[in-house]
Amino acid sequence: MHVHTESVVAGVGAWVGCLTYQSRAVSRPSETDLKQMVARAQQRNRSLGVTGMLLYDNGRFLQTLEGPPESLEVVWASILRDERHSDIEILTDHMVSSRLFSNWDLLLYSREQGLQSASCASDLAPHALAHYVPGLVEIALEADDTRINALLASIAEQGWSADDIVAHLIEPVARTMGDAWLADRCSEIDLTIGLSMLQLAGHAVRTHACTSTLRRSRYSILLATAPGEPHMLGTTMLADQFTDAGWRVEMAFPQTKEALANQVAAQDHDAVDIGLSDALPRQRALTRLREAVEISRKAAPGHLVVVSVGGRLFAEATATAASVGADHARRSLDGTSARLAQLIRQGRTIQ
Repeated sequence: MHVHTESVVAGVGAWVGCLTYQSRAVSRPSETDLKQMVARAQQRNRSLGVTGMLLYDNGRFLQTLEGPPESLEVVWASILRDERHSDIEILTDHMVSSRLFSNWDLLLYSREQGLQSASCASDLAPHALAHYVPGLVEIALEADDTRINALLASIAEQGWSADDIVAHLIEPVARTMGDAWLADRCSEIDLTIGLSMLQLAGHAVRTHACTSTLRRSRYSILLATAPGEPHMLGTTMLADQFTDAGWRVEMAFPQTKEALANQVAAQDHDAVDIGLSDALPRQRALTRLREAVEISRKAAPGHLVVVSVGGRLFAEATATAASVGADHARRSLDGTSARLAQLIRQGRTIQ
């Protein structure tokens, strides 16, 4: 069932928090239970300026919430206290500049009553952009930002406004991706990265008036091992992820921090990832890694936006990004490209 409101805060032009989580129902809710749950959440979300979607299927919930961070804290505290679900797991938690569900104080879809409820939800004919939805779902789940931007640019060139593209294409794609996750047609990682790519696309549509600029919107990264680090597995595996996500990727295996600085200075990258060994906990390497991070920033003060670090020390959470002066510390390879894309976008806005 779709719960629509005419008076939800649009959320354009101001940074908002975005939280996606999954959980399991303690007992099977009836259609009446779901309607009552949504009615209470609608009232709360509307008063707090929170938007989002809630999907239910076969005992599983998936919810995305967007809004001011202080409002999300209120909602999240309520979610944690709710005894109707358990096994609550955050999939992604970050800041965004554009909402995916700007016109919904809560959209609820239950596949168990989905077809019947959906047919009653609207008597309107499908929007003209609806036929793009399946294709955009496919490339979003592949996290291919180059193809996403090319498709949206071609649609914008047809005269569609940013509001139309977001409301009638990007938002339906996000809901369809949620359905795919509920039906086990994609993984949690696929969904998380795909939603992040959609948020980036929504931001690009609203901020790039020129479609040629939108087509060229693509991030670049230098993937480097820490100076003198002989183990390259994590860095080479990371290259595959970023390449598949449509990034421009360069790799470096420097022997000294000066060699790393020269590589950073020579190329106009948005980000650099510096990796320690994924096999060995190189505790004594943190000082040298901190120096590598510092010299990388100095080598490219005009264009390097994000510095990321990785390795077993960070995977086991015995070291943090702050301990070496980095912006991000990856605990695993999964989802790194989406997270760095978010940080780059935030950094560009602040600059």
